Amino acid sequence: MELGNNIRRLRFEKGDISQEVLANGVGVTRQTIHSIEKGKFVPSALLAFKIALFFDAPVDQVFFIIDN
Repeated sequence: MELGNNIRRLRFEKGDISQEVLANGVGVTRQTIHSIEKGKFVPSALLAFKIALFFDAPVDQVFFIIDN
């Protein structure tokens, strides 16, 4: 199982928000957002909720499970 996400799509849907703006909004580095988007880093539950709140979206619209 893997954790997938819609962060890139949400960034563009919400007005072409940069990784840097999102990172600053949730208190992490741009590199962390990049790693999450690429599936190389699984965020903590707290960070996942912060990202969802940033986009004003339910967590399950931002993150989802990929069952291999």
